[in-house]
Amino acid sequence: MAEKSSIARPYAEAAFALAREAGELAGWSDSLHAAGHAVRDESLARMIDRPRADVALIVDVIVDVCRQASSSAVSEDRLRNLLRLLAENGRLAALPEIAAFFDLLKSDVENRVDVVLTAAAAVDEAQQAKIIEALKKRFGRDINLHFELDETLIGGARLQAGDLVIDGSIRTGLEKLSSTLTN
Repeated sequence: MAEKSSIARPYAEAAFALAREAGELAGWSDSLHAAGHAVRDESLARMIDRPRADVALIVDVIVDVCRQASSSAVSEDRLRNLLRLLAENGRLAALPEIAAFFDLLKSDVENRVDVVLTAAAAVDEAQQAKIIEALKKRFGRDINLHFELDETLIGGARLQAGDLVIDGSIRTGLEKLSSTLTN
């Protein structure tokens, strides 16, 4: 993963510079995520892995996927150039990481942070609003809260913002207790 991260960062920074200059941050984010999903598809991955793969065909397929997935406009020529460059350098598999780095750069410029709230039970809107306000104070940024239900947590919740994880789940508490008792 570290290798893909080091490969992805310069491409994400270059794509971000192009998107920012053109005022197309949202469209590029959508397109990069769509491209990342596309290269994970088994049939496209096999096509990419062929020794003499048809780069133009692969790029066309990914551009078509991006065009359908993005609700915002992007410079198709610039997107096509990036994808062609990635294909020619054998870097298409790094597209999911490129999209993730791009979103980090985008969030930084927009003074936003994406937070995933994972809970064992549904969290109502009032509770989510309280969590958002507390996180705004902690991070000093606007919060994009995404909720995920995970009944295996037994109870409690886990918050993840980038590398920061706040785990207040009962499952983790039980695992810590078990570890303490067995050591």
